[in-house]
Amino acid sequence: MKKMILHYVLAATLLLFGGVASVAMEFKAQPVAVLELFTSQGCSSCPPADEILGELAKDKTLITLAYHVDYWNYIGWEDTFSKKEHSDLQRRYARQRGEKRIYTPQMLINGTVDVVGSRLVDIKKAIANARLDVRVNLKADGEMLTIDIPMASSDIKDATIWLVPFISKAQVNIERGENRGQLITYSSIVQKRQLVGMWSPNKGVELRIPIPQMMDEGVDGLAVLVQERTENGLPGRMLGAASLLR
Repeated sequence: MKKMILHYVLAATLLLFGGVASVAMEFKAQPVAVLELFTSQGCSSCPPADEILGELAKDKTLITLAYHVDYWNYIGWEDTFSKKEHSDLQRRYARQRGEKRIYTPQMLINGTVDVVGSRLVDIKKAIANARLDVRVNLKADGEMLTIDIPMASSDIKDATIWLVPFISKAQVNIERGENRGQLITYSSIVQKRQLVGMWSPNKGVELRIPIPQMMDEGVDGLAVLVQERTENGLPGRMLGAASLLR
């Protein structure tokens, strides 16, 4: 069956291309796991998890993402990266897993395995058993990014394709709250999570994305996630991923 080709054209693409210089990009291809950390600048137990994520971000076989939640903002310090959407995503993961509570620092490995984000031994154990079955190929041509996700085994379920722009590293001086007085380095800071298409195992898909539209000022990383589509619409197992850093 011929590959289905989707062209994801966003408004003002041609305008964005003007005056934007091409830069070298670093790709992470065929990782074994996507690590999603739910964290907060106002959480006293989160800095060790943030540090661990920063170290794991250096691993070429791992894609790391930090979602800063907003539900600790009331305790005296408003997380400068927090978004309600991140808290909502964490709650959706909890509903999918049949859990009634959410917490920080929580890390999800490939959307299914839940560990405390500051427990490196547990994280490494989960990574050792992790795998991603769907190949995601990225290619940058000027300011256009081609995402090629070929066909796969027929026993894999349909999936959604997400683009996740992130800031690779930033330092924040915490002035109030539980972490008052600390200068903390954060990594892989998610800015948004945008649905851009669907993938089916018996149909390969190709997307073309204008890079400047997704990576605006301050954003230097972009992850592509292929995540299982569940019947109840909640986030399922991570099937494939890739990322780029410029």
